[in-house]
Amino acid sequence: MHELSIATAIVEQAGEIARADGADGVASVTVRVGELAGVVPDALHFAFEVARDGTALAAARLVVEQVPAHAWCGQCAEEFAVGMPPFFWCPRCDRPSRELRRGRELEITGVET
Repeated sequence: MHELSIATAIVEQAGEIARADGADGVASVTVRVGELAGVVPDALHFAFEVARDGTALAAARLVVEQVPAHAWCGQCAEEFAVGMPPFFWCPRCDRPSRELRRGRELEITGVET
């Protein structure tokens, strides 16, 4: 379960951000998780509860914003959802796409103290 190592990193980084802002605790952490990032949101929530124990984030809430995966078709200038499992064929011109526009994100976007 690699979500535990991700949750631990989130707790550490959010704690550093809070300390840099002079705060003793964190109320919530918001993260963006792409559909193709290989992270299961429910597992991340569970892992976060374990990782935050005994830290400045002990009472913090994790907010996960899920980002759907989208690809770009250069042939017809169309952006389209690739879904899960991913299907990289353009629904408009029926050609394969080589450019993933979004869906691999894994980033902290907000820390509320």
